[in-house]
Amino acid sequence: MKRIFLLISLIANVLLTSAQVSVEVEIDSIQIFVGQQTHLRLTTNVQPSQKVEFPQFQPTQMMTPGVEVLKCEEQKQDIGDGFEARTMVYTLTSFDDTLYYLPPLTVKVDGKQYKSKSLALKVLTIDVDTTKVDQFFGPKDVQDNPFLWSEWSLPFWLSVLMLVLLALCYYLYLRLRDNKPIISHIRIVKRLLPHQKAMQEIEQIKADKMVASENSKEYYTKLTDTLRKYIEERYGFNAMEMTSSEIIERLTASQDQKALDELRELFMTADLVKFAKYSTLINENDKNLVSAIDFINQTKLENQPVEEKVKPQLSEEDQRTQKSRRLLKTVITLISVVCAGLFGFVAYTLYQLLN
Repeated sequence: MKRIFLLISLIANVLLTSAQVSVEVEIDSIQIFVGQQTHLRLTTNVQPSQKVEFPQFQPTQMMTPGVEVLKCEEQKQDIGDGFEARTMVYTLTSFDDTLYYLPPLTVKVDGKQYKSKSLALKVLTIDVDTTKVDQFFGPKDVQDNPFLWSEWSLPFWLSVLMLVLLALCYYLYLRLRDNKPIISHIRIVKRLLPHQKAMQEIEQIKADKMVASENSKEYYTKLTDTLRKYIEERYGFNAMEMTSSEIIERLTASQDQKALDELRELFMTADLVKFAKYSTLINENDKNLVSAIDFINQTKLENQPVEEKVKPQLSEEDQRTQKSRRLLKTVITLISVVCAGLFGFVAYTLYQLLN
């Protein structure tokens, strides 16, 4: 019994809903002049959950031959009691004077079709006073736009500025061309390593037979100067201006103690010869020479670059000339960029004015 009651309620609800669906159509004006517009409204009252499909027209599509649809716009309005009015507004126009029959429009509600009533649209032509034919004028020729200096002044003055900048750019180019560039060649020369220089000087001492010379002071002066130069280039401190004890102290942290003892003995002998007029024997000179060679061989650095780039020093005048050339190139580049931008802007402005 309960199922039968539920089924009867459902059928009654469906019938009630179907009975309440209505489609109305109205038009703002059933009479318009050629080219005028009017609005046709197609309205149906449905529940919000129901699906409504209105007839769709593309812009300038004909609703009926001679009547164009310019626009379609859907609207909604709550009308209470759980219903809403859905309206499709069609904007119509026509360009032929006659009486048009507007056929019924079909609206689908939940897949079921409902048709509206048909309408009529009268399109009237514009009355012409045939008694004043002399006031009818034909089409006029294409008119040129009047010349306005305010429109042309900006591109004109920008063109003048561009010509001035181009002249300045050409003048600077001539200055740059006449001012010959200064070409400085970087020489790559072979560089003797510190130990190679020291060994060459020691070989020269040997060649001069200073070991057997009676002038011990000159011998030890050249030998210690050779070692000082080597130490200065090898370790990077100013050994030429330091005393023997200061040199030994700087080397103590990083050198073999035996080699330092021999070097200390060599420097001590040299100081005695130079400052205390100490006389040495030939075998003592030979021993100190060997100690110097051993120290160099023990501390030399192999696999060092033997080539170096020597960049010539420019005179002050040459340096000023180089700066002047760089400045001219920079100014010419900036002027060229500005001129290119001005040309593009002027060309675009003229195109807009002439079209």
